[in-house]
Amino acid sequence: MQAITSRTYGGPEVVRVEEVTTPVPGSHEVLIRNHASVVSGAEATARRGADPVARLYFGLVRPRFAILGTGFAGEVQAIGDAVTKYRVGDPVMGSVGPGLGAHAEYVSVSEDGVIAPRRAGLPATDAVAILDGALTALPFLRDAAHLQPGQFILVNGASGAVGSAAVQLAKHFGAHVTAVCSTANLALVESLGADAVIDYTIEEFTDTAEKYDVVFDAVGKSSYSRCRKILKPGGTYLTTVPSLPVLLWALLTPLVGRTKAGIMFTGLRKPDAMANDVRFIGDLAADGNYAPVIDKTYDLDGGASAHAHVETGHKRGSVVIAMPASR
Repeated sequence: MQAITSRTYGGPEVVRVEEVTTPVPGSHEVLIRNHASVVSGAEATARRGADPVARLYFGLVRPRFAILGTGFAGEVQAIGDAVTKYRVGDPVMGSVGPGLGAHAEYVSVSEDGVIAPRRAGLPATDAVAILDGALTALPFLRDAAHLQPGQFILVNGASGAVGSAAVQLAKHFGAHVTAVCSTANLALVESLGADAVIDYTIEEFTDTAEKYDVVFDAVGKSSYSRCRKILKPGGTYLTTVPSLPVLLWALLTPLVGRTKAGIMFTGLRKPDAMANDVRFIGDLAADGNYAPVIDKTYDLDGGASAHAHVETGHKRGSVVIAMPASR
């Protein structure tokens, strides 16, 4: 099979397309003919290898995982002899998790892993795009913020994969949403349902007189120290980007103070919980209640270009890799 690989750390130029061995499913595994995946900011960071902390997982000297990618959407090609949940030909979607390997024509996952049926009418490219941000945003809003109808939430970085997911999910939960983005993305976030929009190129969002129950920093460009003045008493600041200050605040603020700070490591949740979220998000999209936001779509040969585009830091929603037609 063909796969996008990066066998050394570096810029987008290290990305290649190679012929690699097609995985063989184990007894409880399903082999998926993959139709689409995404290149996320996290994967671009892993490929660069510039973060010494990230290298503790991805490999100190060279990448542990030559094939990057987590999200997949396709159909079951083969099943192990003990598989009971899926049959050959079933359309599916999900994530291979921290083991990576989804930037390939075939992926093998446990039937009890992060996988769920893909509803009819939900294209593979749309499926991976919605999972790209929503698998992060959903647990933040539902489990960490406990977002309720009528509450006020501000989403910083509302045009990215996680931010655009957060806007839509917050509206689904009945919240009033203020979205922060650049001038170029105002129309996009308004179309996703944002009740108010702040253009950060013109206005500093922490200077607003409005107070929020939740500030969700989807891009990690702000801080609890800056945002706590716009939180209501009992309000929560959440960020997707770990740092020593936010980890300390997350420990201290539940004990002292009128507001809280928090962070989640959503990719480390239990597979069954993540699989339930895959099904939930897929059903929302299939029912027309969640719109995929796709910036650009590349084929396998465009892997290096996809990485270069993600590395600009200005993508809207998701950058999708569409796999070749079945061979």
